[in-house]
This record gives sequence, C-alpha cells and structure tokens, in this order.
Amino acid sequence: MRLFLLLFALLCSAPAAFAGKTILVIGDSLSAGYGIRPEQAWPALLGKRLAEKRFDYSVANLSISGETTAGGRSRLLPALKQHQPAIVIIALGANDGLRGLSLAQMRDNLKAMNDAARTAGARVMLVGMRLPPNYGPYAAEFERNYAELAANGKSTFLPFLLEPVAAQAAYFQADNLHPTAAAQPLILDHVWASLQPLLK
Repeated sequence: MRLFLLLFALLCSAPAAFAGKTILVIGDSLSAGYGIRPEQAWPALLGKRLAEKRFDYSVANLSISGETTAGGRSRLLPALKQHQPAIVIIALGANDGLRGLSLAQMRDNLKAMNDAARTAGARVMLVGMRLPPNYGPYAAEFERNYAELAANGKSTFLPFLLEPVAAQAAYFQADNLHPTAAAQPLILDHVWASLQPLLK
C-alpha cells in the first residue's frame, strides 16, 4: 500500500517536475513577424527547432510591432512573473533609433530589462540593431550602446539581428524595413548560433 501511494504521488508530481522551460522573446516588429504570418516569424521557427532537436524549451513571443525599449521595460516584469523564463531574448531598440529617441533613456531601459531578467534567474541574450549611415554620430553611439550593455550586464550578445539578410534587398518587404518569410530561417540560424550555448 505504501509503495502504491508513493508511485501515485510521483506520477501526480511528474508534470511539474518535468515541465519544459521557457524562452521569452520581447521585441518589436522584426520579431513579431510584421507583414507575414506569425508562424513564419523566427521566434515561431525557434519553437519548432527546439522541439525537433528535443530541447525541453518552449517559446513565449511577446514581441509587438512598433515597440520601444520603454514599452518593453514596462511589460517585462509582469511577463517574468507569468512565464518564469529560463532565458530572455531582448530584441528592442530599432524603433527608438528610427524615431531619434534619447539614447541615454534607451540605454537605461535596456539595462533595467537586463537586470530584471537576471534578478529573476534568467539568462539574457541581448540582440542589437544598426541604423542607416545617414544617422551619423547618433548611429555610431546607438550601436555602441548594445555592446557596452551586454559586456557590463554579462549577457550573451548578438550584435545585429538582420546580419545574414541586411545586404540582400530580395529578403525585405516593399517597405525595405521588414524581412520576408523567406528571410526568417536565415535569421533563426543567426540567432541559434548565439542562443544554443544558453540551452542548459
């Protein structure tokens, strides 16, 4: 009888014990899949790859088109409480840069997000962006912010999300800003190379 009760208790607790871990992606339109079907966006493809490779992770993609670092910062704490992620991928800043918002504020927002995620026990991957050269010194400082934040915040750093497709117009939609569905697997491969070491 005792053995039966012990086995019953173990079976009841098994789902919680073996529950998969979560990767939380908080980004903007580049991660939300603007202009394409949500299941075609790289975070959705990431979920499929994790399943195919039998990694015990799921993906919660909380990316929103038009999101800024301020918006992401305001949404992160509730998301951390809800999802309790093992890994947080922060892919924000493009809209701050394109709108010419304060880089000091952008830096503060990203730092606060990194610190909050790490305090919650998550490993952090910071994904950078680049601005067109015509933004001048602002673009240089914008890009430098990411590298400094990642180094100081002890985060895994991917310097440029669109690196594998940026120079190929065929991989962009008519607005020349948002990648097509065909570009998403290439972006995923790029992200995967930096993300895989975090999949403990």
